[in-house]
Amino acid sequence: MKESMRLNILFATFIALMIGMNLLGGKITTLFGVSVSVAIFMVPITFLITDIVTEVYGKKAATQFVIAGVIALVIIFAFTALSVALPPNIRYSSNDAYRTVFGSSLRIIIASIIAFAIAQYHDVWAFHFWKEKTGDKWLWLRNNLSTFVSQAIDTIIFLTLAFYKAAPMFDFAFILQLFVPFYLFKIGFAILDTPFVYLGVSWLRSGNKLVSNR
Repeated sequence: MKESMRLNILFATFIALMIGMNLLGGKITTLFGVSVSVAIFMVPITFLITDIVTEVYGKKAATQFVIAGVIALVIIFAFTALSVALPPNIRYSSNDAYRTVFGSSLRIIIASIIAFAIAQYHDVWAFHFWKEKTGDKWLWLRNNLSTFVSQAIDTIIFLTLAFYKAAPMFDFAFILQLFVPFYLFKIGFAILDTPFVYLGVSWLRSGNKLVSNR
């Protein structure tokens, strides 16, 4: 498999996860007694992908992933808003449910765009910063150091913008209560995905032995 195809696969996966976690993330489930968004499974993988790309292709290539992700979210937001606003055909009887599901996604998508852009830019910058300090050693360290801080940024910004005052009980104290389990789950996933960083880097590099780490 050519190196460009492997990069395209990562890019397609990254965009799919970005769209999926915004359209599906409104559902809350329970894991180990803690209420979390179903997007908890998708968000850490986006950071994993940008770390892999930064390691192999450098900061510029990973930043292009982030920019493309922001553009994808803006496009989805625009078409979601249009679809919700358009009047239903008389034969379409599910408009109320449609508006409930996708209308509630609008605020979540806006919150996600802002949180995603800030957190992912930080993640790419931090990973590159630690790579310059550690060279080709300690991939696990720069992966986790960059992700831990970036996930904290992503979580607090997203929860605040998406849910603050969405209901009378959703004050900032409640947001902080949500932040702790959300963040701990993300950190747990980040630690568990460390072996996949090594696998992803090896897989991407093997597509082109001459690829530069810079």
